Amino acid sequence: MAVAAATPARGPVGNTRSIPLSILWAILTLGIYTFIWVYRTQEETKRYSGNGIGGILGIVIWALIGVVTYFVVPSEVRYLHEDLDGGAPGSAPVRGITGLWVLLPIIGQFVWFIKVQGALNRYWESKGAPPA
Repeated sequence: MAVAAATPARGPVGNTRSIPLSILWAILTLGIYTFIWVYRTQEETKRYSGNGIGGILGIVIWALIGVVTYFVVPSEVRYLHEDLDGGAPGSAPVRGITGLWVLLPIIGQFVWFIKVQGALNRYWESKGAPPA
């Protein structure tokens, strides 16, 4: 009798987000939207994959030591692409090291966000989420 390989249980697919609209909301709300984005992004990845720090802890980390978030979120996206879906190592569009973009003043945060949200949007779309 063959034993089937265990596959991780998956929760609901996350939401895609418009990159330009998200940037606009972050600017118009003087950064308050970034807390909403961090919560939703980290909560969705945790609910879907069962891995990650989740929304509440994500908010706490963002509020206390925000720079850590720039490395954690792309690491969680890498997990979705490579570990959860069995992608080849190095095949994920972002990874923890993507957080180094924050070292480039101002423009680095935009590049980081575009790369991370773009990777998330493509991943969620591949799982059936409607495009942003």
